Amino acid sequence: MLRSFLTFVLSLLPKSLLSSWVGRAVHAPLPPPFARRSVELFARWYQINLAEAELPLAHYPTIGALFSRRLKPGVRPIGPGPVHPADALITASGPIDQHTLLQSKGHTYTLEELVHNPQVAGYFTQGSFLTYYLCPTDYHRVHAPVDGAVTWSCHIPGAFWPVNAWGVRQVPKLFCVNERVVTVLQTPQGLVAVVMIAAMHVGQITLAYDISVTTTKRGPRRPITETIYTPPKPLTKGAELGIFHMGSTVIVLFAPGVLSIEVRSLCGRRVHMGETLHTSA
Repeated sequence: MLRSFLTFVLSLLPKSLLSSWVGRAVHAPLPPPFARRSVELFARWYQINLAEAELPLAHYPTIGALFSRRLKPGVRPIGPGPVHPADALITASGPIDQHTLLQSKGHTYTLEELVHNPQVAGYFTQGSFLTYYLCPTDYHRVHAPVDGAVTWSCHIPGAFWPVNAWGVRQVPKLFCVNERVVTVLQTPQGLVAVVMIAAMHVGQITLAYDISVTTTKRGPRRPITETIYTPPKPLTKGAELGIFHMGSTVIVLFAPGVLSIEVRSLCGRRVHMGETLHTSA
């Protein structure tokens, strides 16, 4: 009963507007003493590993700058084969049953609902997927899990429901309702898609390979934008693909034949960007 009430209350909130406000607040320049203190408190509250950050803490002028920080070169070595695209908790993984993926117990969604384009969805039928949840503590840049070339992207405007454990359990088809950007990579083994999903308080997603794609625009009638890249844009494995400017979720889709392992056993594992996908602990 309480969960239903909370869901109802949250449904009434202007989540898009709130996310925009929070995004502006965490990137707003403040007088140096206040800026330094706010960044220090944020780092301490979320126990951010500052030893891995590219710059000393004093060099981050806002919470947003610290949140979207780069890492020191070499702290995430890139392993052989397909790798994890982000520092995250894997919350769901497994084969794609026909067109269906698992969100959580009792909740599923389809490939077409997730990526919008039925032709693109068809490439991943009978493939496999992994869902990565990035908490505020995590490094929030997303990287290419394979060597490949970007052939297609799609920005799908949507809502800004929380993507934490509560949201995953309570909001049907959550990942297909929220704002998201889909990137498709062509590899010699087949296609790989990386879906970056916005969440409440995620005011912006940016792409490293196409700065024209933006999720910062607001309004009730924003169009779905599909882009075909001719020629394709090459990305080496481990190269930066995009940035969350607050925390969220990534779903990676593998077409049949791309992976040689069963990914179901990876569910529940904490991983780092660049680690090889393998089933051993």
